[in-house]
Parts: sequence; structure tokens; C-alpha cells
Amino acid sequence: MTLIELASLFEARKISVIEATGLDKDALHVYFGLTLFLLVRFAWRRRGGWLVAWLAVLAMACGGEWLDLTAEYSRSAIQPDAAHWHDIWNTMFWPTVLLVVGRWLQPKAKVPDPAAETAGAGSLRIEDLGEGTPPPVRSGEDAERRLEQA
Repeated sequence: MTLIELASLFEARKISVIEATGLDKDALHVYFGLTLFLLVRFAWRRRGGWLVAWLAVLAMACGGEWLDLTAEYSRSAIQPDAAHWHDIWNTMFWPTVLLVVGRWLQPKAKVPDPAAETAGAGSLRIEDLGEGTPPPVRSGEDAERRLEQA
């Protein structure tokens, strides 16, 4: 399949989605961008997932516009650059907002409380750990602190 055929197929699928949903092209850009962002973000839960999801939407937006330009070139009906930038802007707006505020949506990492650890260290028994669990490593620093406090 050549690039022109692929672009024509992409254009035909896009028109069929527009006709089936009754939405205009701008709304579909927003929906597809947001959907891809959320799908990638839910699939990639590790560190950097917000950026990976944003980059996936950027790749989809630029790839779609590239296919649109190829289809327009084959029909000799090239739109002005502003129309293509408008499509990329529509696709990228909400994923960009989520990328910026995403760090505040992320749950905070739990920081261990050293006071709670030393207070419960004396009451920990090896039987409480269960089978196959290695006993906790106690540092000499904690022992010195407890000795000084006694």
C-alpha cells in the first residue's frame, strides 16, 4: 500500500466517523486526543506516564495531519497551514492541560516516619513476620539513640 492509498483510506475513515457520529471535525480532534491520552496514561502508570501519554497524542496529531496533507496533495487541494495548525491545537489542548496539572493529580509518595519506626521496633517479633520474610535490619544508630534516651 502506497502512502497516497494510505492517506486516502485515512480520509475515507475520517469522513465515515464524522457521518456516523454527527460531530464536526474539530470535536473529533478533541475527543481522539483526550481518549488516546487517557488510554496511554492508564496503561503507563510508571514514572513519566504523563509525558509519554502527551507524546503519544502529539505523534497521533502530527501523523494525522501529515496524512491529511498527503491526501490533499494527491487531490491538488492543499489547505492553508493555519487549518492544519488549528487541528493540532485542538488535538493537543486538553492533553497539555492534563500534562501541566498532572503532577498535582498524582498521589503523594509515602515518606516513612522514623519516629514511628523506632517506637514499634521493640514490639516486633520474628513470629509476626510470617514464613520466608527476612527479619528487619536494625542499625546501630537506632540502638545508640535508644540507649541515650534510656
